[in-house]
Amino acid sequence: MTAVPHQQIDPAVSAFLAKPRGHWIDNKVVAGQGGKVAVYDPARAEVIAEVPDGTSAEVDAAVAAARRALEGEWAAARPADREAMLYRLSELIAAHGEELAQLETLNQGKSIMMSRMLEVGHSVEFTRYMAGWATKIEGSTLDLSLAFPPGVRYRGMTVREPVGVVGAVIPWNFPLIMAVWKIAPALACGCTVVLKPAEETPLTALRLAELCAEAGIPAGVVNVITGRGETTGAALVSHPGIDKVAFTGSTEVGKKIGHAAIDNMTRFSLELGGKSPVIMLEDVPVEMAVGGSAMSIFFNQGQVCTAGSRLYVQKRIFDDVVGALGQAASAMTVGSGFDPNNQINPLVSERQQKRVCGYINQGLAAGARAIAGGGPGDGPGYFVKPTVLVDVDHSMSVVQEEIFGPVVVAMPFDDLDDVAKRANDTVYGLGASIWSNDMGKVMSLIPRIKAGTVWVNTHNMIDPNMPFGGFKQSGYGREMGRAAIDLYTETKSVCIAY
Repeated sequence: MTAVPHQQIDPAVSAFLAKPRGHWIDNKVVAGQGGKVAVYDPARAEVIAEVPDGTSAEVDAAVAAARRALEGEWAAARPADREAMLYRLSELIAAHGEELAQLETLNQGKSIMMSRMLEVGHSVEFTRYMAGWATKIEGSTLDLSLAFPPGVRYRGMTVREPVGVVGAVIPWNFPLIMAVWKIAPALACGCTVVLKPAEETPLTALRLAELCAEAGIPAGVVNVITGRGETTGAALVSHPGIDKVAFTGSTEVGKKIGHAAIDNMTRFSLELGGKSPVIMLEDVPVEMAVGGSAMSIFFNQGQVCTAGSRLYVQKRIFDDVVGALGQAASAMTVGSGFDPNNQINPLVSERQQKRVCGYINQGLAAGARAIAGGGPGDGPGYFVKPTVLVDVDHSMSVVQEEIFGPVVVAMPFDDLDDVAKRANDTVYGLGASIWSNDMGKVMSLIPRIKAGTVWVNTHNMIDPNMPFGGFKQSGYGREMGRAAIDLYTETKSVCIAY
């Protein structure tokens, strides 16, 4: 496909933006009673829409709608009915793919090619994958050994039941994918959902909700409430009518959400931050090491929870790899995501741009050296130049803290013991990658790396059939694959005497 300049936006996108935006409750647009939140095009720093800043009363209404649906029409749907609706939803996402992709690039800033291939393409495949699970949820039969009263026999079984009303809060880095990651498995298991998208990127979630209704999903099953995290999001995750909270975002906010959920004994899953190590062993060709390192950190402008933001290169090849990486970063073109020739696109917001540049400045002030980038990009949008930092100490904030931008810190290492120790020297444990053709060394390192996913000779690759989640302060629970069924069901034990 060719690029779509801003002046040639799909008419469906323009029509969607022109409509008054409200919450989506009970398959209807509901006007907000509070203030408004401005939605920006980060490539031009311009407002493109406004959405309601949801109040606690509006959260109440959405949760009540989800409860009615859970106990009403949705409860009567057969597994095959849920499967069919989800499959229809996947077909609608595909049919409206260009509209959704443009809406995503316009609102989030990422490359139009990534919006088409990942935001839309992965969402279609993941929804189809989870549709299949709706008819494959199973329990087990159990032989019991109860001895009283004499002569009575027992048989046990387990039954998987929907956990109930799900309160889902998602981030701004992959807005459509994150919405689908929460909605599709919840619906496959028979739950209902109240989704709060990030205040910066609510548009594709609202459009997805309309497609859910078009797919025949009953009113109240999928609801979307817009607003700020500290108000609307806080009201949702602490709501006593929510049975399970599903959150993807920062560790700081995830901890608060976990505490709020525990106060109500609400089930919860948390997919949180990361500071993923990329480990290059000395047998890796320089060209492969540079390409792998760049892909690991600069994909989606580094706004990825598993971004390879800590690069460890074995000493023998360190200078060659890092020098070439700096040259590659300096040569990257920076600009709007609507031009697929641009390799680095804007960050999502001015706040995020300032945060990332603040980290870069902290690192430079502490003694780090930028061999590429080192500050904001040119123009009115929220750009940051791809940055490679060297001469860093492991105690620096740029090494220890999640930056969530196109910034990598590069460090040499001696041997496997050295790199395993340093790779684990962080509070995070979401992802990691090992690059080598020496499978003996690779297999030795894998069990020593404390991370939920370890990639080998690749990075940031996610498949619907592969569980995804973190160790340590990178989260609690696993999304994707069979593991997703555990997040959205409760196990009931049944004991039968005969």
